[in-house]
Order: sequence, then structure tokens, then C-alpha cells
Amino acid sequence: MLIGEVARRSGVSARMLRHYDALGLVRPTGRSGAGYREYSDEDIRRIFHIESLRSLGLSLRDVGRALDDPGFAPSELVDDLVRRTRERIAAETELLTRLSRISAAEPGDWRDVLQVVALLRELGSKSAEKRQRAALSSAEEGAAPVEALVEAVLGETDPHVAGALRWALARSGTAGLAPLADGLASPVAEVRKRAVQSVAEITGDEATALLREALANPDAVVRGYAALALGARGVADAVPALVDMVVEGTNDVDAADALSALASRAAQADRIAGALVDRLSGGPVEAPARRRLTQALADIPGITATRALTDLSHDEDRAVALTATYILGIRDAR
Repeated sequence: MLIGEVARRSGVSARMLRHYDALGLVRPTGRSGAGYREYSDEDIRRIFHIESLRSLGLSLRDVGRALDDPGFAPSELVDDLVRRTRERIAAETELLTRLSRISAAEPGDWRDVLQVVALLRELGSKSAEKRQRAALSSAEEGAAPVEALVEAVLGETDPHVAGALRWALARSGTAGLAPLADGLASPVAEVRKRAVQSVAEITGDEATALLREALANPDAVVRGYAALALGARGVADAVPALVDMVVEGTNDVDAADALSALASRAAQADRIAGALVDRLSGGPVEAPARRRLTQALADIPGITATRALTDLSHDEDRAVALTATYILGIRDAR
């Protein structure tokens, strides 16, 4: 078969076939009656083998080795191809993400595009100072895509930069809640923590609803931050989680303050006092936890809290009894 016919049937251009010939990869081994070189069936099979190996990303040099070197072991080369392919996919994915974020910013002209690119680069800088500056400027100029801010805040380890990013994200409204919800389900504890801290700084019903969902999160840290944020928003659903924090001694002072703020509403005071009392009388509670529960009753108004403190003033634990007596004295003075 002459070169033109081979090109038509194989899909490999005549120019490429001549290139293969020059490299010695595949050469026509037959001759026509007119003296033209012809490709044999074996030559054509070799062409298809070459194309198959090229489709895997092998160079022509490696293709020649694979076909002609009996001692050639493919495993090392294939592993190298896997590595290079993964690197290429990662680079392409990063480029796609960057382009998507630029598109999301809806740039009006190339100056806007360059501004977004500069902000994204600064958010990924190794310098904490540059990252913080980028976070602050993104909020002022509104140029950074929300997805970029969420990714930055979920990966940020510097507390000052993280604070600036949360502030910028809060100023962007509720657009970041969906990716932050994904962060709450992350397998990485630090990412979950950063996600709930970020949600806590976003105002509005949608953020409050996400915080309510976070009360059922299996991560106690997430539940704790959600409860504190909800307590500050006056959401009574946070009461059980806040009481748990007092018992466990996890941010117990902040939890007690949140309970006190919630109890400022008359309808909630007795319910909160009852929840604290139930934990005191509902089963064995270690002495430190009993003292924290007693202290938490201090700023809970109402008769239920007063009665509980009166009973606790006679508690077997002297520290608990003294604490309750001291609190009752203060309440009487008021």
C-alpha cells in the first residue's frame, strides 16, 4: 500500500508518516511493480501500535524503545506518565478555577480582570501581611470572588489574616454560605472550625439557619461555636448545647454569658434555669462541673434559679455551697 493510501485509511498524515520514516520508527518494507516503496500489513500494524502508544502521552523516542527494545519495562514509564498527567490536570484545574473566579467577578474590562488576578495572587501569597492586605482591599473594592475568599479563609492559619478574611466575607453577604456549608462537612477539623467561625460573622436568616443545622454537627467544636453565635442572636435552640459547654468546661464562661443573655427574656429564664438544674440533679456530675453549673445560675433571673441556688447553698460540696451562698447574697442585695 502506497503512502497516500495508508494516510487515508489510517488517519495519519503523509507528512507524519514521512517523519516516522526519517526517525526509523516505521519504514515501508515493500516495493511496487513501478519501484515505489509500499507499506506491508506488518508496517501498517506497527503504525497503529505507534499511534496507540502516542495516545498515552509517550514521546516518539519512548515509543521506539517500547516497540524495539526487548528489555524495555513499561511500568516505570507508565508511572512517570501518571505523575505527569496528574500534574497537568492539577495545573489545568487551577487555571480553570482562576478563570471561573474571574468570570464570577463579572469584569467590565481588562483593567478589572487584572485587578482580580492581582487580588487572587495576593490571597495566595506566602506573606501573611500581603494576604491580610488583599482581604481588606477585596472587601473595600468588592473585586475578589466569594469562592476565593471562602477557600482562603478555610485554609488560613494566621489569626489576623483569618479575621480580615471573615470580615471581608461577611461584607459580601450570604453568597459564601453554600461553600461554607461544604466546609462544615470537611473531614479536616480545622477546616470545620474555620467554616463555622465564618458563618457566625454573617448576618441574616440564612446564616442563622445554617448555624441551627450546625448544632447537630458531630464535631463538638462546631456545635460550640454555633451555639455561642446563636445565643448572641437570641435563638433559644442553642440552650442545650450551651449547657453542655458549661458542664464540659469548654468555653464555659462564654457559654454562661450566652445563657445569661438569652435569660434576659422572661419567657426563657425559667427554661434555662431548669436546664441547668436538670444537669445538676440528673445524675453523677463531677465537682468542677457542679461548680460551673452553680456559677452559671448567677445571672439567670427568676424564682427557679433562686430556688436552685438556695438548695445548692446546702450542697455537700463545700465549694458549691459557698458559691451558691455568695450568689444568693448578691441577688438579695440587688
